[in-house]
Amino acid sequence: MAMFHSLPSIHVKHQKNTAELESVVMPVPAEVTISMSQHIGAPCKPVVKVGDTVKVGQLIGNSDAAVSAPVHSSVSGTVKAIGPVYSARGTQSEAVVITTDGLQTVDETLAPPAIGGELEDVLAAARACGLMGLGGAGFPTGVKLAALHSGTIDTLVINGAECEPYLTCDYRIMLEKTDLLLAGAELVLRHMHGGRAVIGIENNKPKAIEKIKAAAAEQGSKLEVLELKSRYPQGAEKVIVYEATGRVIPEGKLPGDVGVLVMNVGTLIKLAEYAQTGMPLTSRLVTVDGGAVAEPKNVWVPIGAKLEDIINFCGGYKGEPAEIILGGPMMGTDCKDDQAFLAKTNNGLLVFTAKEANAMAETACIRCGKCLNACPFGLNPAGLDRAYHAENVEALKELHVNLCMECGCCAYVCPAKRHLVAYNQLGKQLIRK
Repeated sequence: MAMFHSLPSIHVKHQKNTAELESVVMPVPAEVTISMSQHIGAPCKPVVKVGDTVKVGQLIGNSDAAVSAPVHSSVSGTVKAIGPVYSARGTQSEAVVITTDGLQTVDETLAPPAIGGELEDVLAAARACGLMGLGGAGFPTGVKLAALHSGTIDTLVINGAECEPYLTCDYRIMLEKTDLLLAGAELVLRHMHGGRAVIGIENNKPKAIEKIKAAAAEQGSKLEVLELKSRYPQGAEKVIVYEATGRVIPEGKLPGDVGVLVMNVGTLIKLAEYAQTGMPLTSRLVTVDGGAVAEPKNVWVPIGAKLEDIINFCGGYKGEPAEIILGGPMMGTDCKDDQAFLAKTNNGLLVFTAKEANAMAETACIRCGKCLNACPFGLNPAGLDRAYHAENVEALKELHVNLCMECGCCAYVCPAKRHLVAYNQLGKQLIRK
C-alpha cells in the first residue's frame, strides 16, 4: 500500500479504562422515551397511538422522505404517551413513551430479509433495519449505500479508529463480533466489483488488529487492516479517508465524490446481524465512564433508556456529577441532567466530577500559533475567532469555516482556552443567515 504523509494531529489522554471489560446487557428499564428524530434527515411520524401494545422490534415510527430511517420499539409494553421532547442538543422532536412490561416479547412478524445478489436488496435491508451511522454522525445507511449505484466507489473504508478518550465500545464490538464485521464488509464488497476494503485501527488496539487479521486470513476475506498512529482525530471521516487512500475530500463534498464509502464498525456489524436475524436496530453498545460513575462499563442499552437508569445500572454516582456528556469529551454533547434519553447515535455516556470538568477561564489570544499547527485541515482557528467576533462573513468564507469538522484540536491545545470550536459553529450560523 502506498504511504502518505499523515495529517496534523494531537495526542490526547486515552483514558481507555473499560477496554478490557466485556460488554454487558442492561436490565429493561421501567420506561423508555424513543425520539422520532434519530438521524440526519427527515424525522419519522409515529405509527402507533396511546394505549397500543408494542413488542421488541415493532415499527413505531416511519417516513416517506428520501433521507430517513424507520424507528422501532426497543421494549415490549404499552404506549403511555406521544408528544414533544428535547434532545441533549436542545432540538425538539416528537417521541413515543413506552411503559415496559419486562417480558421483552419479540414482534412475531420479524424475519431475516431476503438478500439476493442485487444491491437493492441490501439497501432495502439497511432501511428496514432502521440503520444509520453508529459512529455518531447518524446518516441513514440505506441512503449512504445507494452511492454504490454510481459504479465509481472503489474503496470501502471501515472506521475502527476510536480516537476519542474514554470510549471503548467500538473496540469491544470488534473483538466480540469479529465474524459479523467480516460478514458486513462482504455484503458491501460484493457490490463494488473489484473494489477493496480497508479497516483503520489505531495501534493502541493490538488485540483487535491481530484478531481481525487472523479472521480475515482464515475466511479468505479481502479486508485489509491498516494500523494507524494513536493520535486524535484519526477517526474523523476525512482524516481516515486520507490515511487509507491518500484522497482529499474537498470542502462541501462527500467521500463518495472521491470514490470512497466510509462505514463505522458498529454499523457494518448491525447490518450483518440484521441480515441473519431480522431484528432491527433497537439497542446499542455504550461506554459509560467518568470519575463520577461508580462502576464504568460497556453496556448494551435499549434505545430510549433514560440516562439515569443507565448510570444506576453502573452502580450510580460515586461523587457529585458536575458534567454529563453524550459521546466523547472532544466532540460529545453536554447534557443538562441525567433525565435525557439515549439515541441511536450515542456511543458514550460520560459523567465527570467538578475536578475533571473544571474549565479554565478564557483569556485573550496570544498569537502562539498552536491552533494552526494542530488543525488537521490547516485552517486558521485564531483568524476564524477574530472573523466571527467581527461578524465578518466574507472573512469566514475565505478562511473556509465550513471545512471545520469541529474536532476540538484547536481548543484543546489553546493556552488561552479560547472557545474556538464554539466560535466556528457560530461562524457557520452567520454564513447560513
